[in-house]
Amino acid sequence: MLRHSLLLLYRNFLRAKSYFTINLIGLTAGLVCTLLIYLWVVDELRMNQFHEKDDRLYQVMEHQQYADEIMTTTSTPGLLAETLKADYPEVEHAATTTWIQDYTLSVGELNVKAKGYSVGPDFFNIFSFRLLQGQPDQVLKDKLSIVISRDLAIKLYGTDQAQGKTLELQHDKSFTVSGVFEGTPRHSSLQFDFVTSFELFKEENEWVRQWGNNGPSTLITLKAGTDANAFAEKIKELVKSKNEQTNVTLFLQRYSERYLHSRFENGKPAGGRIEYVRLFSIIAAFILLIACINFMNLSTARASRKAREVGIKKSVGAQRQSLIAQFLAESMVMTLLAVVLAWVLVWAMLPVFNQVTDKKMILDFSDPQLLLGLVAIIVFTGVVAGSYPALYLSGFQPAAVLKGEVKGSWGELWARKGLVVFQFALSVVLIVSVLVIYRQIEFVQTQNLGYNKEHLIYFPLEGRVREQRETFLQQVRQVPGVLQATTMGHNLLGRNNNTSGLNWDGKDPEAGILFENISADYGVLATLGLEMAEGRFFSEEFGADSTKIIFNEAAIRVMGLDEPIGKTIRLWDEYDMQIIGVVKDFHFQSLHDAVNPLFFRLSPDNTWTAMIRLDANREKEALTALEKFYKEFNPGFTFDYKFQDVEYARQYA
Repeated sequence: MLRHSLLLLYRNFLRAKSYFTINLIGLTAGLVCTLLIYLWVVDELRMNQFHEKDDRLYQVMEHQQYADEIMTTTSTPGLLAETLKADYPEVEHAATTTWIQDYTLSVGELNVKAKGYSVGPDFFNIFSFRLLQGQPDQVLKDKLSIVISRDLAIKLYGTDQAQGKTLELQHDKSFTVSGVFEGTPRHSSLQFDFVTSFELFKEENEWVRQWGNNGPSTLITLKAGTDANAFAEKIKELVKSKNEQTNVTLFLQRYSERYLHSRFENGKPAGGRIEYVRLFSIIAAFILLIACINFMNLSTARASRKAREVGIKKSVGAQRQSLIAQFLAESMVMTLLAVVLAWVLVWAMLPVFNQVTDKKMILDFSDPQLLLGLVAIIVFTGVVAGSYPALYLSGFQPAAVLKGEVKGSWGELWARKGLVVFQFALSVVLIVSVLVIYRQIEFVQTQNLGYNKEHLIYFPLEGRVREQRETFLQQVRQVPGVLQATTMGHNLLGRNNNTSGLNWDGKDPEAGILFENISADYGVLATLGLEMAEGRFFSEEFGADSTKIIFNEAAIRVMGLDEPIGKTIRLWDEYDMQIIGVVKDFHFQSLHDAVNPLFFRLSPDNTWTAMIRLDANREKEALTALEKFYKEFNPGFTFDYKFQDVEYARQYA
């Protein structure tokens, strides 16, 4: 049958090259789109599914109660993990994680930039990142130990046998390599090159040791048989019991579910990336159906040319079932050819597609899920595309065909018209879906954030730049093409560092309000393009601004202050801070969330990120000059900058 179908297909190709080519191109185009979306959907669904303790692995989350809404976040107190493990027998392992920026690791004269996290000692007992050297419960016991990836070990030492060797972090502290791990799988949302001990991070950052401050993430594995819902209810009020000033409740979310279901609205699950997975799955199905219907219409449109073949075969005894099988086989062969061409095109397009989607997808024919999906697509396409033409053509009466009296019935005519209408309707739905996605992307890109993200770069303060921050800023402002420069606590791209440690006259003692806390330099307002609602920003013209504080409008609303300028608040039960200004609200978290309360405090020594605004007309020139200046000012460190607008867009990719 297959040989016969191939022979007929070849003869049909010789007789009708244009028809064959059009049909093949249509099917191939539809399959290319379908296969690319299928690869993306499978990749999304596999994220974080590889951990061995997946069924017991949870992220501890917070619901933060504000005046008129609940904000949900992964930011938790730095003391939470150790408390959970020590006080709750249901917890098998618990670890804190916090990103510590991209750091420079040095061995002799060799400097390598790498992405790192500061993590608790149970980290490798919780996650299934395979250790090549070292034991999971031992590698992070020492505060000056570091665990590096195999690739990083080879870069630094020329070999993956790095355990026991030493290196410098940020040309500052010396660490001993206590372990080497295989690397992070591409299906891990947590990507890093090294980890250090959270105990060291906690020792160096006093705010981490206070229950009223948030920032790190907390991960736990529960003991087998533990009821996760009952345990979540048990720890719900834990943070409140440690800090009466906060209005926070805890809950658990399965770690493997977090990637696709990360969005919450007013404390309720509201989807996340899973919405895009569903939407693009529907789009892929529509595209494939449109391609199949196009194949059907082209096949039935040539019915008169196939009629004589059907008539002759029926007149010599061919049964309708055998003709249906023949036409379905021809359709299946055409589908196989289209799949082969589509696969070649997908292979060629995949690098660009990966770049656009920020993925690392590969075509792995040893992957059973990929092969099963491919077979399903082939069978579905072949059967659906060939079913109607097979039924239609095999129904011709031989006598009428041979006399040249073949005429389509009203039912057949309406069926073909129905297919065209259905194809048109699918196309309209597809276009509307694409427009919805486009409008969402356009909304994200054009939404007024309250600050100017264009032509703004940022990079971490390292080495001499951090030690001589003020000198660096003075000199960098002289670089051609640089308009403004400042330093601040973080880059406004979703990182949470909040506190409830504020008191003021008239505060409701039951109100536990969390404020985002941003350390700032004098130039933040001008560099970011923020606007003042009232009052002023920090200025070097005033000598005592270190005891001043600036809130956003959202903070003033929840505090209930009518005339805030000049009023005094108490910070962390230690500092009396006078309000000198109110900035207009700006987005520093997801656009899905309302703008939350925030305050700036003048604390240049606690800033970690440099922000530089470039002249739009001299951007390339400015970057070249900046890189040269940076290398001269800060030898041993690379000028590793990022554009604010690009990283902002990446959050919604």
